[in-house]
Amino acid sequence: MSDNLAGVIKGIVPYWCLGVIAIAAASCLCAQPYPAHWWTPVPEANKPDWEILPQAAKPGEVILSKRNELGILSNFAATPFTLYGKRYASVEGFWQMMLYPESSGDPRATFPGITWPHTREEVGQMTAFEAKSAGDVGEENMQKMGIDWVTFRGKRMKYRSIVKGGVKGEHYRIIVQAMRAKLEQNPKVKKILLSTGDLVLRPDHYEEANAPPEWRYFEIWMDLRSELQGEAAAKSPRR
Repeated sequence: MSDNLAGVIKGIVPYWCLGVIAIAAASCLCAQPYPAHWWTPVPEANKPDWEILPQAAKPGEVILSKRNELGILSNFAATPFTLYGKRYASVEGFWQMMLYPESSGDPRATFPGITWPHTREEVGQMTAFEAKSAGDVGEENMQKMGIDWVTFRGKRMKYRSIVKGGVKGEHYRIIVQAMRAKLEQNPKVKKILLSTGDLVLRPDHYEEANAPPEWRYFEIWMDLRSELQGEAAAKSPRR
């Protein structure tokens, strides 16, 4: 246990507990050499209201914090990928792009009283909060138009997937495709995802109750990680 971490802990737990904590921490680090800074406490003061800090992780969990390298797994991250011949700057830009009109013939483009501050192509090249802000406008326009669908490659789909009989919706399937493309086309993403081993991944922001499955990006990453681990195991020589 580092001196810095010990100093933080001394301020929040009785001194006699430090020995127990040190033993537990050492055991975890021996079992799997995860970087200790993934859990380094961050002061609560002045943090954004939306953020869940690294120290909120329970045993066996890690927060996909934008404050360290795990932030590359965020939809906000600038991790370009190509899908169906088109390049996107981030999963967030790809996601929010679907809220915008595809063409001049799209009914969203000509709906009375609706203004679009960006083109669909522009949103697809955005990252992080810029893309999120563009999406906020898109959702507001959807409410004004009274629609609950978005489009991709000319096909309409419900924006918030509903799971029926264990089958997730089309929007979920498309988002998984985008995340898989991000993973396959960005070696650093694959490296960092695999470095999380068997840790339970948790979001660094508060999720709405009963969020659709595509909103739960951390669970999608765990599914993709299991696939990679399975592929690696299959390639390993059997003893």
